[in-house]
Order: sequence, then structure tokens, then C-alpha cells
Amino acid sequence: MSATDGPPRWTNPAYVATVVGVLATGGLVFYSALTQSGPTVDEVIFVVLSISLPATVAYELARRWR
Repeated sequence: MSATDGPPRWTNPAYVATVVGVLATGGLVFYSALTQSGPTVDEVIFVVLSISLPATVAYELARRWR
């Protein structure tokens, strides 16, 4: 990124995917704090999918609307 580039735009697919991934991670951390249970294999798979799928969908939608 050069010095002449401005701040990231909401239409940038990578930026949108990053924001959605961070929000999904925060939501899962909040949920985990409320339940206070240890992760099982099914929970780990759920976490990975619930973070990567929304980020991927957001990236593709932002890329198409750009």
C-alpha cells in the first residue's frame, strides 16, 4: 500500500471480508464466554465454518458490487 492510498473503502472486498471475519470471531467469543464449556471437535468445526463462511460470502458480494 503506497502513501498516496487513502483509508480502505467499504467497497474493497478484502476490507469487507476482514470486517465480517472480525465481527464473526467476536460473536463466537462472546457466545463461548456465555456458555463456559470446553470446545469439542464439533464445536471447533462450527467455529471455523462460522468465521470463514460469512467472510467468504461478504468478500464475494463486495467483489461483485464493486
